[in-house]
Amino acid sequence: MAASLPQKAAMAGMATQQQAHLTPGVGPVPGQQGMPPQGALREISPVFLCRIGQETVQDIVTRTMEIFQITRATQLPNGVTQSQAMYQDRFGKLQEHLRQLALLFRKLRLLYERCVEMTSDLQEAPPELVPYMGEELTAAKVEPCSPAVYQERNEVLEKVRLKNQEMKVLMDQMRNLLWDVNAMLTLRK
Repeated sequence: MAASLPQKAAMAGMATQQQAHLTPGVGPVPGQQGMPPQGALREISPVFLCRIGQETVQDIVTRTMEIFQITRATQLPNGVTQSQAMYQDRFGKLQEHLRQLALLFRKLRLLYERCVEMTSDLQEAPPELVPYMGEELTAAKVEPCSPAVYQERNEVLEKVRLKNQEMKVLMDQMRNLLWDVNAMLTLRK
């Protein structure tokens, strides 16, 4: 019973943060599902938490892009006087986005900790899928093939080599054409 109380508190915190990052007065973002009912909080699977985490990461990326767009649109004060209200508006937007970003990072941290807690009973970590450089690779056992397979392989390799040569020639021609067009445009000015 004592273990379920912190679990409920953490999940309730995630539910309020889920609602906090939605814009007020607007329904949930399409493609996102709300939190399950309160009675189902104990049966939330790590997969569902990971999906919520993925959506949170997408929200973080979106908010970060919006912050960069706002800062890109902001003009530096280079002696030109601009409207103080415009600067205050942009500053307010930036502050709101940063506050929402901090909330999303906290939510992501809670989701991560909860997933680690739920999956800590797994026996072993998955093996590395991509080997590190310098590690010796175990050679796969190759069975001998018929001469027809070797011949077909060589024919395909030759076709690929010829096609690559053709593409290289075409790319060189296109590059030269673009250089000529750019040269003519600069001379025209």
